[in-house]
Amino acid sequence: MQTTTVDIPTGDGVADASLTRPDGNGPFPAVLLFMDAIGPRPRLVEMAERIAARGYLVLTPHLLYRGGRAPLFDLSRLGEADQRAAIFAKAMPLIGALTADVISRDTAAYLDFLAARDDVRPGPVVITGYCMGGTNALRAIEAYPDRIAAIASFHGGRIVTDAPDSPHLGVDSITGEVYFGHADEDQSMTREQIATLEKALDAAGVRYRSEVYEGAHHGFTMADTPAYDEQATERHWVALFDLLDRTLPTT
Repeated sequence: MQTTTVDIPTGDGVADASLTRPDGNGPFPAVLLFMDAIGPRPRLVEMAERIAARGYLVLTPHLLYRGGRAPLFDLSRLGEADQRAAIFAKAMPLIGALTADVISRDTAAYLDFLAARDDVRPGPVVITGYCMGGTNALRAIEAYPDRIAAIASFHGGRIVTDAPDSPHLGVDSITGEVYFGHADEDQSMTREQIATLEKALDAAGVRYRSEVYEGAHHGFTMADTPAYDEQATERHWVALFDLLDRTLPTT
């Protein structure tokens, strides 16, 4: 397979992204990989390659492109708490600017980019998102239920808030399937908030699975951070590939 850097025109500039393409001519079904707050880096390429190995073309956009091209942060010491705190301090204003409207506009650009490619199979895509990417994946399928067949959100945070535009309040537009793999004891997505999300999904009649990964911390899929949990990550792959096989089969 091959991973290259591509530029995607948006209404607010140009989003840099990585494109991971399987061997062969295609056309391939497409998966969007929505990053965590730390941003584009080798770990995300590894994850995209694992998905591409199953026959999917994977686009990993730099969701915080308005702050500049990746890398925005010094990622040389991700294992150190003070370094991660410095990254999040810089990232939070950019993350906060990703309103529902912004995510809708950006997602349209990503979907249009994929739809224009000869090596992408026509039809809906699936999104897998991590941390803030999981939250924004939910925003995306709410905005484009006809263009996104399913989403998977892993250790997503702030899916339920007190804001009038909290992501969980828009689930009634979803026609596809959603999966949530929650971190255990996650202060950005508490047990009470998980229950509120599930109640909203039930009321909207959305097809979903919502699971707590017991003992796994926020960020458990990220092998380049101390939060990494190998067992939980392998469970995440099983859940993701099950979702892909059912909602976006390669054959």
